[in-house]
Amino acid sequence: MNIKVPTLLVTLFLCLPMQAQDTHQAQASQGKPSEPKAQSSNPAVAPVTAEYKIGPLDVLQIDVWKEPEITRTIPVRPDGKISLPLVNDVQAAGLTAMQLAGMLREGLSKFLVNPQVTVTVTAINSRRVFLTGEMSRTGALPLLPNMTVLEALSSAGGFTPFARTKDIYILRMVNGQQVKFPFHYKDVVKGKRPEENITLQPNDVIVVP
Repeated sequence: MNIKVPTLLVTLFLCLPMQAQDTHQAQASQGKPSEPKAQSSNPAVAPVTAEYKIGPLDVLQIDVWKEPEITRTIPVRPDGKISLPLVNDVQAAGLTAMQLAGMLREGLSKFLVNPQVTVTVTAINSRRVFLTGEMSRTGALPLLPNMTVLEALSSAGGFTPFARTKDIYILRMVNGQQVKFPFHYKDVVKGKRPEENITLQPNDVIVVP
């Protein structure tokens, strides 16, 4: 004898184990502490102002309206130039994004009718400072406009227990010579020695012994 079971009961019976499993997984995930996200090894994207001058190794997004074969993301070469179809090599370093867009528009006008070009700096790799020594995070750090030593240290995640904060110094190349600038962390934080909290320049190295 065949017994017909209502479809609704079958559906409920099948769903109950899955719902229990989902509830168990949700409870397990709530009880498990979240792991911190690993920081990307790529330089963070720094805010780009209209006055920002493009530098070697910066990454640019070139958008040419209705021209997908020319539109692309491209790094600036170490010689400061980029290569695009039709215009070949174009000097990018030393120009703002708007100035470069104007140059590309002028060059493409020889081949296209009224080309609409937009240039966006998507990654700043030419302006960096470097952190080394007893810090939670070392390596390259994007140099933001008017960034000071204290701001750079604050972005590095703190010192290790072995850091000698009174012996921090900054190394900078000036006219081919390496110059050392002292930085007494505790004094600067307390408002003392404000002259030591200098504005950083590209390729400065902050050393935390």
